[in-house]
Amino acid sequence: MVVPALLFIIVFSYVPMYGVLMAFQDYNIFKGFLASPWVGFKHFEMFFHAPEFWNVMRNTIVISLLKLLIGFPAPIILALMLNEIRSRVFKRTIQTISYLPHFLSWVIVSGFVVSLLSTDNGSLNIVLMKLNLIEAPINFLSLPEYFWTILVTTGVWKEIGFASIVYLAAIAGVNPQLYEAAAMDGASRIRQIFSITIPSIMPVIIVFMILAIGNLLNAGFDDILLLGANPVLRDVGDVIDTYVYRVGIQNSRYSYATGVGLFKALISVGLLAAANYAARKSGNSLW
Repeated sequence: MVVPALLFIIVFSYVPMYGVLMAFQDYNIFKGFLASPWVGFKHFEMFFHAPEFWNVMRNTIVISLLKLLIGFPAPIILALMLNEIRSRVFKRTIQTISYLPHFLSWVIVSGFVVSLLSTDNGSLNIVLMKLNLIEAPINFLSLPEYFWTILVTTGVWKEIGFASIVYLAAIAGVNPQLYEAAAMDGASRIRQIFSITIPSIMPVIIVFMILAIGNLLNAGFDDILLLGANPVLRDVGDVIDTYVYRVGIQNSRYSYATGVGLFKALISVGLLAAANYAARKSGNSLW
């Protein structure tokens, strides 16, 4: 039963890896991999000395950290809150409402956000003006100071419900006798959460934390490309993935873009290994 999954990974993940050869070549689409000249680490050096390097790295790290610090604990908190709801109908309703956005593409979600923040009949501007908090509509998607907040908030809203499903499943596996014993000893619901629920699901939290740290440089692509399409936002919205897309696909600098992408992949592997090593001391790790 594992064979189809292994074949899928081999064909679509491992076989295309020969493409990283472009990072060490001045790749010519007409000459191919074998005839294109080798240039060593030329493209890596070009990226390190590029004028956009520090800005791209800053945006990537800051956006990734914001998504990690806010987006990672959000589904855990939601799962803990849902677990305290006694009405099964209300609980299932909240679950359904919260995880449905996950199945919407970023194209649709970005359309919602643009409509919500629009200066022409945008709901947020209308509410703020009705409350006399602003005198004129604000074009939020054209102001760099709002971009990170909009990006992170939208991402959390889209994924919080679906990510909480795993934690709800882990909570459901906690031995009910632990709660009964704690209640008999006089522990409140809050005390039970911190003394029983969270320690019981900590192995799951640690595993997902390791994966999140390994993906730290994956600040996002679809959401940033769609919400940050305005050139004014490039200073705060240009991350490694969008930079690779722009120079590699739009400007046809395939070798240079491959080098930048390989650099990000190597850093991600290093972060994953470091996070796994740190987690191994707690007895919960991926390997």
